Amino acid sequence: MNAMRNLPIGAEVQPGRGVQFRTWAPASNTVRVRVGKEMALGEGAVEKELKPEGTGYFSGAVEQAQAGDFYRFVLDSGSFPDPASRFQPAGPHEASQVIDPHAYRWQDGAWPGVGDGPHVLYEMHIGTFTRQGTWAAAAELLPGLAELGITILEVMPIAEFPGRFGWGYDGVDLFAPTRLYGSPDEARAFVDRAHGQGLAVILDVVYNHLGPDGNYLTQFSKDYFTDRYKTEWGEPLNFDGPNAKPVRDYFLANAAYWIREFHFDGFRFDATQQIFDASPRHILAEVSQAAREAAGSRRVYLAAENEPQDVRTIQSPAKGGFGMDVVWNDDFHHSAIVALTGKREAYYTDYQGLAQEFVSAVRFGFLYQGQYYHWQQKDRGTPAFGVPPHMFVNFLQNHDQVANSLGGHRIHTLAAPGAVRAATALLLLGPWTPMLFQGQEFAASTPFLYFADHVDWLAEKVAAGRTEFLKQFASLSSPEIAERLPSPESEATFERCRLRNDERLEGIHGQVFELHRDLIRLRKSDPVLAGPSRQGLDAQTLNQRAFLVRYFGEVPGDDRLLIFNFDHDVEVRPAPFPLLAPPRGRCWKVLWTSEHPAYGGQGLPLCETTGPVNLPGFSAILLSTEPRQTCAG
Repeated sequence: MNAMRNLPIGAEVQPGRGVQFRTWAPASNTVRVRVGKEMALGEGAVEKELKPEGTGYFSGAVEQAQAGDFYRFVLDSGSFPDPASRFQPAGPHEASQVIDPHAYRWQDGAWPGVGDGPHVLYEMHIGTFTRQGTWAAAAELLPGLAELGITILEVMPIAEFPGRFGWGYDGVDLFAPTRLYGSPDEARAFVDRAHGQGLAVILDVVYNHLGPDGNYLTQFSKDYFTDRYKTEWGEPLNFDGPNAKPVRDYFLANAAYWIREFHFDGFRFDATQQIFDASPRHILAEVSQAAREAAGSRRVYLAAENEPQDVRTIQSPAKGGFGMDVVWNDDFHHSAIVALTGKREAYYTDYQGLAQEFVSAVRFGFLYQGQYYHWQQKDRGTPAFGVPPHMFVNFLQNHDQVANSLGGHRIHTLAAPGAVRAATALLLLGPWTPMLFQGQEFAASTPFLYFADHVDWLAEKVAAGRTEFLKQFASLSSPEIAERLPSPESEATFERCRLRNDERLEGIHGQVFELHRDLIRLRKSDPVLAGPSRQGLDAQTLNQRAFLVRYFGEVPGDDRLLIFNFDHDVEVRPAPFPLLAPPRGRCWKVLWTSEHPAYGGQGLPLCETTGPVNLPGFSAILLSTEPRQTCAG
């Protein structure tokens, strides 16, 4: 490989020397590159044969080429876009464009990367986050997210995909930010402005499959994929079979690329259980290392989605792990949904939504760490004892879970307001790392549905597959319901999902926003909740629907007590619960309550006396301590 290159493949501008092209096409006898000023690459285009390197790679420079030019690779089998294209301005089927990443003038030179926390994540889809659906429009709302207290933005996949809209999980050009949201430099400007607001930005990447439409990798080499495994969505990638090294290099380069050229602060890795690799060192461990090395002195943040709850994702490489920072915790979500809605269909079957489940989540993280899981009819999870609580990402909503319903219903439309406020307090004041989904912070009136604009033959398959997937929920399995499911390929389905950010401060939406803002401020500013003693905590059930979490302060007696009640009013009597007792010489004083009228609550509880504790129904209370002589009662 040319020593002046940044990436092993793709088109790279080299000042004074034109553009250097390199691709891996071991099945092709010859490779040429066709370059021109117009996308059609007709009259005036230049074609040059690339030199074989003897390892399946072909490379060469075109001196008259420059940034902004269009190009395609010409193989034995035809003419195709670059699988490492930095931009596809007309979509994945058309010509690639030469991009000079150094043309953008960054303003974030002092940005140190992701700090120590405590962190609050925010999952967002650029296409629906604003009415315009662009990087530029989303950037205008960054100050509001910073003011809310968000610390890390998690952007859903942006790799180029066909059509006018989609979630992004069927990307086909993994180095090209989709044209739908703007230019590559507009993506850079979004990250740059986020850093200026103190917000880190991590990118959701899909390394378990590529979409079927516009995926030209097999034209360059069939060894990009393997038939040794099966995934839920498409051909699995070849990380451990014949000719796997160039495939691994492709993905290692991809991770480094987003960190270096876009200044992303890390990744969320989609469905890591579907990334198969029997190599001595798993590809995800190498990707984690590549991301950290690419960041240099900047600190990056790596999150794993892993449905089987394998703690290898967050274990250190020295222990055979992948070296990531956090892992998503579906168990918490499932228990919370059952507690809030009573729904126990499909993958909610193994949860009851009872107080003990939340106590276990506080103390142990995952609820399933190797026990039998009835829904899957097998054991689920791995032991996670000793894993620090902040390494679990907990949530009440995410893109999948909101969409896994008839109408893309958000939780505030499915449960009682008081219960949702209490669950929000648990999410944002618990010892884990909380994540919000866009619009959750103001109870957005817009749904979030599954949408994907595919060509007709694929759209039919996708719609049928979506209907079949939702049949796991008995309430969604009838033909009548199937007819009512929103069509994924309909533009109207997509448009319904665009947030109305003007709601943010209106009526009940404003009350919910204030609830989230105040809770995040408490999480970050309270010396006990935010301090290094966050792991000095314990939890205990009060009854089947009420429980408490106690944080022990570094200063003796300066504790915090969180009490949650997901049922009717309760007077805690008798009270054989040691964690309920205040420190010697102190008494409990209400510091915060979910029932404050500012949040739409019904009033302030009177439980700051030395007498019995009375818990309002469907509420959360945070208590601090003060000297007993100052207490009433």
